[in-house]
Amino acid sequence: MFLLVTGASGAGKSTVRRLIADELEPSIRSVELHDVVELTRRPTLAWRQRSTEAVVRRALELQAEGRHLLLAGDPVAAGEVIVAPSADRLEGVAVCLLDLDPPAQTARLTARGDDPSLLVHHVAFSDWMRAHASDPGHMPEVLQTGGWEKMRWQRLRDIDRWAMRVVDTSALSAETVAREVLD
Repeated sequence: MFLLVTGASGAGKSTVRRLIADELEPSIRSVELHDVVELTRRPTLAWRQRSTEAVVRRALELQAEGRHLLLAGDPVAAGEVIVAPSADRLEGVAVCLLDLDPPAQTARLTARGDDPSLLVHHVAFSDWMRAHASDPGHMPEVLQTGGWEKMRWQRLRDIDRWAMRVVDTSALSAETVAREVLD
């Protein structure tokens, strides 16, 4: 099983992963992209999608051992996992989107020192991820334009709806979000 905890910047993905990782071991291996692939100085969409495929392959290795993989800490969209070339061999995919409202996201990103000129883009991506959670086909160009050519985009077109747990982290403590994700 491939478990994905995703969300836009500032939603709490890395924090939640750190809080729950020990509780999940040894049956569930918890990773971020950098645990599986080498980070690049200027990541692109195609790089993220190739990296997602590498994580899917790692999940398949764990699956063969009777274990599962949790990817949390990176803004990987659910659609990117589903259309990764090897994803059709996964026993299943479960997704939890950590969401937050624009004021909370702006406050968190400002507090951690993110570039203020990029805040509008982070908020827009959060809006897109929220829509993608309820509609797999929402604005496919966000994932496809500049994406990796080996992705299997047809898989997204074949999905009408998908189940995805959404947790609004705007006003929740990290510990509360961690409990929600574990549930």
